[in-house]
Amino acid sequence: MHIFFIRHGESFNNALTDTSLRVADPPLTERGRAQAQRLGAFVATGGHLSLSERSSGQPFDEIICSPMLRTMQTAQPACTALGLPMRVWVDVHEVGGVWVDGEPHCGGMSRTEMASQFPDAVLSDSVTEQGWWQGGQETAAHGRGRAIEVAAALKKRAHESALAGQDEQRVAIVSHGDFMSAIVKAMTDHLPSWGIYYEHSNTAITRFRLQAELCRVGYLNRIDHIDDAELVSP
Repeated sequence: MHIFFIRHGESFNNALTDTSLRVADPPLTERGRAQAQRLGAFVATGGHLSLSERSSGQPFDEIICSPMLRTMQTAQPACTALGLPMRVWVDVHEVGGVWVDGEPHCGGMSRTEMASQFPDAVLSDSVTEQGWWQGGQETAAHGRGRAIEVAAALKKRAHESALAGQDEQRVAIVSHGDFMSAIVKAMTDHLPSWGIYYEHSNTAITRFRLQAELCRVGYLNRIDHIDDAELVSP
């Protein structure tokens, strides 16, 4: 199975110079929306694949994203271009969860809000009318533990797919910078370390090939679809 982790486009919080203005679940900026559109066009033509791969199979068989607004907005152009539903997986949310200083509970988007903004999204039962987050700030240690669990779930799925003769599936997962750094370490058995950080630019793609007993790292932090200087976030 081929897994492509993709960071969201530039968000309102990413663009802040005054972090006291941070919001709990920020939308994409204008530049972030442009990055997402460029990402959608890039993956729709198989730009994330090798030349030999582009003639076989769909660019993606499935597009998964975290339940945060910025990831859902980032995934939407790719979903539209490829005619795929957006599958929300709560466990790939950003380290820290939905929180802002001084607010005791931020639940994230409710089920109705998600369905209204993203009518083709496939939502799990954990997305309720109260949102999907229980409030407060998740610790970094808990976030790293969650990355280990996600990596284990993906490796299990890859093993089962291989046994079923479906090991060429291509799955995109739109997630977040801190979580993607953790997932790289989890996929390569380097957690629970914290002294290394894998940088990912906005809409960067990192590729893994998961085989029955092997994880191959294809590439990290690929952003060649953002070839205009004004689209690269500082």
